[in-house]
Amino acid sequence: MDRVALRGLRARGHHGVFPEEREKGQVFVVDLVLGLDTRPAAAADDLTLTVHYGVVAEEVVAEIQGEPVELIETLAERIAERCLRHEPVREVEVVVHKPDAPITVPFDDVTITITRSRP
Repeated sequence: MDRVALRGLRARGHHGVFPEEREKGQVFVVDLVLGLDTRPAAAADDLTLTVHYGVVAEEVVAEIQGEPVELIETLAERIAERCLRHEPVREVEVVVHKPDAPITVPFDDVTITITRSRP
């Protein structure tokens, strides 16, 4: 399987368990790896035979900015489901970063990584 990766997609969302996270919001960062067969698109030099990563990027940002959820696990799942709606995509790895998580000790990042595929 071939891979198309998008790294560092950023948007402000209002996800989190605590009321202040929902009120103020924070930046979330998403990395994606889309698994698909790019040979048909490459042979025909045809965008319609592959995944349009610009459209996927816009959809991921819409999920981040969309309806708030408590857990980044839920956000990651929604993003994965959205990516798998694109016919050529057979598998997706989603990493959601929450660099401003409300943790009381010094840290660099909090992430959840999930991999989902078509049944």
